[in-house]
Amino acid sequence: MIEVVNLCKSFGDNHVLKNITTTIKKGEKVVVIGPSGSGKSTFLRCLNCMEDPTSGNIFFGGVDIADMKVDINIHRQKMGMVFQHFNLFPNMNILKNLTIAPTRLLGKSNDEATEYAMELLERVGLADRATAFPSQLSGGQKQRIAIVRALCMNPKIMLFDEPTSALDPEMVGEVLDVMKELAAQGMSMVVVTHEMGFAREVADKVVFMDAGQLIEQGTPEQIFEHPQSERLKTFLDKVI
Repeated sequence: MIEVVNLCKSFGDNHVLKNITTTIKKGEKVVVIGPSGSGKSTFLRCLNCMEDPTSGNIFFGGVDIADMKVDINIHRQKMGMVFQHFNLFPNMNILKNLTIAPTRLLGKSNDEATEYAMELLERVGLADRATAFPSQLSGGQKQRIAIVRALCMNPKIMLFDEPTSALDPEMVGEVLDVMKELAAQGMSMVVVTHEMGFAREVADKVVFMDAGQLIEQGTPEQIFEHPQSERLKTFLDKVI
């Protein structure tokens, strides 16, 4: 689904990503781990060109979306993105937050968008909050709504940028449960997270990054039980 080839990203003299090469297959759940400042979130943002790569290629559906001549907005609509900080529109109720993009960008009727949004809200246990405003929701509820908002666009892949790091510990589980359900249904996913338990349980492939480099990648068993690099061993000793 996505092929990343020699991806580099620099901010001036700061080389944040250094020759990252990896693939994400259809239906695959890829979890990206590593210490803070290792380039994980920048890598994720480059996947849908929220950050323009300095060099390298990102093939999505066979198209190099890192090519500046490509209309990235067309391809970005097929990638759902969930951030640390929800980014819901505070002046709109939940249902309006969910239907504005499908009606404006996908050309869906309001009735069609509303029906699908309510279906998804039912799935995450928040149908009764459709007329509430973001300020009336808990952090965990807001993040579940943010996931639903991305799903309303019928994405081919979901990108999660540390979706639980801004939540109180007791709210983390409810968001991870929604993500686990998505994974079980076969959604292609790339997840940047510090939740090692989630990585062990859900990932098909775990990618370990440090200092802007992809140090090691493999199955959860390979990464957590049989790490090859000393850097990964040191990291796991500290977080597990």
